[in-house]
Amino acid sequence: MKKKEETIFQLLSQKPWESSQAKLDNDHDGKTLNLSREKIGVRTVITVSTIIFSFFIVAYADRMLIHDWKSMPEPWLLWANTCVLMITSYFFHKTKIASDRSENEKVKNGLFTVGFLSFIFIIGQLLAWHQLLNLGYFASSNVANAFFYLLTTLHGLHLLGGLIFWGLATSKFLKGNYRISRMQRTIELCAIYWHFLLIVWFVLFGLMLFT
Repeated sequence: MKKKEETIFQLLSQKPWESSQAKLDNDHDGKTLNLSREKIGVRTVITVSTIIFSFFIVAYADRMLIHDWKSMPEPWLLWANTCVLMITSYFFHKTKIASDRSENEKVKNGLFTVGFLSFIFIIGQLLAWHQLLNLGYFASSNVANAFFYLLTTLHGLHLLGGLIFWGLATSKFLKGNYRISRMQRTIELCAIYWHFLLIVWFVLFGLMLFT
């Protein structure tokens, strides 16, 4: 029997992120992505953040063409912080694998390590700021300086936002107040977000390094 055709209004009012709608859509010839709300949320955050960072990167590239642009030196701490963030991302990946295997002790150690290294990165960024300020590189002195503080602040705020969810996940894990499948999904999404922050930092650091 031929199915009744849907009106344009019905199509526009559909909510493909809801599991009930995904089930209905999967009855059709075409398939929909049956994503959880958490995954859609993380993808949305990453998409919006990418757009925001892209706007600032374009503004940075455009502004540096003007004659009054004076590049800042790169403190050695920024190299060290880059290594710390790489190691953090690696440990989150290992924690995700341990979570999938239900190796709780490794998950606990991994979460603690990720949190510790993330705070080390933030402290390292603040120390880099302190070092540059002592050398007289104030935000008001030059546009390049202002962009440096702006971009590193924006990246740091994204990391702090991630640490909030890391803290909630770690707290629930230690209290045993979680479902295994939900905790595995949470750790997976946090790992994806940390990998995203690493990629963003590579782009920002490379931009500042070679300009």
